[in-house]
Amino acid sequence: MSGLAAGIRLAMFDQKVLILEKHSIAGGLNSFYARKGRKLDVGLHAMTNFARPGDKNRPLLKICKQLRLSYSELQLQEQSFSRILFPTKELTFTNEISDLRGQIALKFSDQLERFDRFLTFLESFDETKLDREYQSARTQLEEFFTSEELIERLLCPTLIYGSAWEMDMDFSQFVIMFKALFLEGFSRPKGGVRTLLNTLVKRYKDLRGELLFRSGVKEIALSCDGETNHQIMLDNGRLIKCKKILSSAGLPETYKLIKNNKVLERAPQAGKMSFTESILFFSKRPKEFGHHETISFFNSSEKYHYRKPEDTLFDKESAVICLPNNFADDDLDEGIIRVTFIANYDEWKKLADNEEAYGQAKAQVLKETLALIKRIYPDFSAQLNFSDVFTPLTIKRFTSHEAGCVYGSEDKKRDGKTDYPNLFVCGTDQGFLGIVGALLSGISMANLHCLQTPQIASAGN
Repeated sequence: MSGLAAGIRLAMFDQKVLILEKHSIAGGLNSFYARKGRKLDVGLHAMTNFARPGDKNRPLLKICKQLRLSYSELQLQEQSFSRILFPTKELTFTNEISDLRGQIALKFSDQLERFDRFLTFLESFDETKLDREYQSARTQLEEFFTSEELIERLLCPTLIYGSAWEMDMDFSQFVIMFKALFLEGFSRPKGGVRTLLNTLVKRYKDLRGELLFRSGVKEIALSCDGETNHQIMLDNGRLIKCKKILSSAGLPETYKLIKNNKVLERAPQAGKMSFTESILFFSKRPKEFGHHETISFFNSSEKYHYRKPEDTLFDKESAVICLPNNFADDDLDEGIIRVTFIANYDEWKKLADNEEAYGQAKAQVLKETLALIKRIYPDFSAQLNFSDVFTPLTIKRFTSHEAGCVYGSEDKKRDGKTDYPNLFVCGTDQGFLGIVGALLSGISMANLHCLQTPQIASAGN
């Protein structure tokens, strides 16, 4: 997403742009595939940062303006409502912050004044400031709230929807996610992620940008002086020369491609957070049984343990449950439930060469998924028509992200600069989160680093 946005922005100003994509389709971590005639989205539960035409200062509308996209092209369908499910004091929220505020008034009444002060604080906090140092989100929240229970519930959706850190996240990134989830909210493009990707690819090609699929980057040879051409070698042996490289492949992944990599005091490390996801197709929709929520953030205890599970394939004690039928316009042919568990890439990697054991592990994920659905929706009795499970190994295979990590490295580069001249990063490891954040990252880094010179290559691996 960030590579496409950067490419569009640069092509709009008549830059010579080439986007390189290792896979056969666009999207990266937010893509799609087909199984037995069914279309399955990868990554996209919902788009955050919902906006309506006329809303002021909304990132989504800024993106439409920067890329000259029509809002109507996105075909956004709003969520109904979502839930934060802990053993006690469930919170619901919608695309109107007043609804979450009402929930806090009802269930955490002694925290309401503090919540209002927090919202006022966010109005003047610039989470996009590029030179801001890391601050613990937990520590900052403890300065506003005295209820650990409320802090855990506010962290749960924000961590699992964007944190590269275990049990915490950078406060600026927390604010990005808080605004994206609670102040702006969820929607889904009609037709799923394809609608958004098709819109972006068409826009890029209409601007005569060049896009190569099945063109993974094997090696980057950087010029020593930063003035002469960098050289990129593709997996097929083709050589490409360019003045600048904007990489959405991830920071550690990009550094590993560099041929003449200088010795660094500390090389960027791959993130630890990876996931399994089960996508289930049923004969009936959840709302036929009275279940109208869009997304549920489930946690089995009062403490949210957002971390790589130890010595086990996945953690069944917390999950994200998405009901895609429950957006405003249900354009799906069957009832669908998607369930995401936090997973341990290292444990899954042990099964990589054992097809039978790997299949059994996926079957166990599906078993626990069905058990969780029964636990949360005990009256849901529809027939299971089809299911598919993907794992951290799937993520590694199709995105090349080290350790199957979804939210990148803890080593973020807010200004997009690397240790090398004219090599920049955009996307998750730049620091903006979610689909809208990825688009904004590509635009911002293109504007900041690339619009003053005549020749750019944008590499997404």
